[in-house]
Amino acid sequence: MASEHEPTSAVERATELSEDVIEALEDSGRAAIEAVKGFLTTVQEALPQVEGARKVEKQITDSALEMAEQLVHTQSEFLRKVVSSTGKSRRGTQNEE
Repeated sequence: MASEHEPTSAVERATELSEDVIEALEDSGRAAIEAVKGFLTTVQEALPQVEGARKVEKQITDSALEMAEQLVHTQSEFLRKVVSSTGKSRRGTQNEE
C-alpha cells in the first residue's frame, strides 16, 4: 500500500524526479551567483582605489559573470539530457511491457 507522499506510478516518479532536478538546478544557479558576488567583493576590497582600478575591476567582474553563466548553462544542459534520457528510457520500457 502506497503512502500519501509515495509515488504510485512511473509518471509520478518521473514527475518527482524532474521537479527535483529543476530545484537542484535553481539551487546551484543561486549558489553560483552568490559565489560570484563573494568573489567580486574580494576583488573590490583587494584592488586599490586608484585610477584604472575600476576598468580592471569591470573586466574581472564581466569575466566572473560570464564564467558563472557558462557553468549554470552547462549544468542545465547536462540535467536536461539526463531528464530526456530518463524519459526515453522509460518510454522504451513501457513499449516492451
